[in-house]
Amino acid sequence: MTTPETPAQGATEAPDDERVERIHEALSGVIDPEIHRPITELGMVGSVDVDAEGIARVHVLVTIEGCPMRDRIERETAEATATVPGLSRVEVTTSAMTEEQRRELTNRLRQGRRQIPFNQPGSLTRIYAISSGKGGVGKSTVTANLAAAMAADGLRVGVIDADIHGFSMPGMFGITEQPTKVSDLLMPPVGHGVAVMSIGMFVPEGQAVVWRGPKMHRAIEQFASDVFWGDLDVLLLDLPPGTGDVAISVAQLLPGAKMVVVTTPQQSAASVAERVGSLAASTEQKIAGVVENMAGLTLPDGSVMDVFGSGGGDRVAATLAEAVGEQVPVLGHVGLDPALREGADRGVPLVVSAPDSPTAQALTAVARSLTRSPRGLGGMKLPLSVARH
Repeated sequence: MTTPETPAQGATEAPDDERVERIHEALSGVIDPEIHRPITELGMVGSVDVDAEGIARVHVLVTIEGCPMRDRIERETAEATATVPGLSRVEVTTSAMTEEQRRELTNRLRQGRRQIPFNQPGSLTRIYAISSGKGGVGKSTVTANLAAAMAADGLRVGVIDADIHGFSMPGMFGITEQPTKVSDLLMPPVGHGVAVMSIGMFVPEGQAVVWRGPKMHRAIEQFASDVFWGDLDVLLLDLPPGTGDVAISVAQLLPGAKMVVVTTPQQSAASVAERVGSLAASTEQKIAGVVENMAGLTLPDGSVMDVFGSGGGDRVAATLAEAVGEQVPVLGHVGLDPALREGADRGVPLVVSAPDSPTAQALTAVARSLTRSPRGLGGMKLPLSVARH
C-alpha cells in the first residue's frame, strides 16, 4: 500500500534516524484488530526505513498468510506513518510470520506460561455461568443478549459456548468464520462486539459432537487456556441444561464463576431449576441470581397474558437461597417476545436490533445488574507474604 504525502512548504526535515524513531512511535497507536494490542508491542513491525528522498518503507508481519485483517492493518499502518513530518511517500508491505515468530508471539501473549488467565491472582474478569435446570427455557438466547448488552455498554466481553452437544452461540452472533490460529493459540471471532468461542466453529454443518465427559472437560479447559481473550471485563459461559459433567467441569476449571439460573414461570421448569442449588452447594459456587424468561406475552391491547403461568422466578430464587444459605435475587423478568427468537435466528441479538423495546430493556437491566459494581480486588485472595527483618 502506498500513501503519497507532500511535506508542508518550509518544513524542516528530521534526520532519517529521527524519522524512523517517530514512525515507530506513530505505529504504537496501530492496534491489531484480533489481539487488541499495539503492533509494536506484538513484534509485528518487521522493518522501518526512510530513504534520501523521504520515502518511508514499513514492513509489517501478520500472524498468518491468509490473515483476514491484513488490509485493515496495512491501511492503518500507512495512515499512522503518514502523520510523521518530512515524508514524501509511505509504502507498506506485509508478509506472514515464520513459525518461530508465531511461537515467540504466543509466548509473549501467554507470558511464558500455559494457564487459565482468569484464575490468576489479580484477574478482574467477572465470570458468569448461565445455567438452567432443563432445556427450552431460552437460556442461550438470554446469554447472547446479556453479552451483547454488556458490549454495547462499552465492556470487553467474551462468551464460551460450553454447551458442547447443543452449541448455538456462533449462529446467535452471526459468526461464520473460524478462529485465527497463531501457533497453538486461538484468536476468537467477534460478533456485535463480543468475542465468542464454540466447538460449533470447528464442526461441519449437520455433524453431531459425540463426546463424553473427559473430552468435554478438556474442550472447556482449552477454550479457557488456549484462546487469547485479552483483558476481559466479563466472561459468560453458556452451559448445557441440567447439572451434568460440563457444569461440574466449569466449577472445577473456573472456581470463581458465579451461576445465573434461567427459568420460566412454569411450575415444572421452576422445580427442575431448583436442582441447580444442590450443585452450587456441593461445588461451593455462588449464585448471582435468577432470570425469569418468557414471563408474559403482551397483547395488542396492552394486556399481558401469562402463557406459562407466573411466579416461577421468585419461587426458584427462594428455594435456591435456602439451598445455599444466602439471598438469591431475581435479576429480572423477560417477557415472551417473538422478536427475541427472530433475532437469534438472524444472528442479531434483540438488544442490538431493537434496544429500546421493552424486552431488550429488561435484558439490558439484567446485564447492568451483573456489572454494576466496578472491577476491583475486593473479596479476592491475593498472593501476599510477610517479610520479617
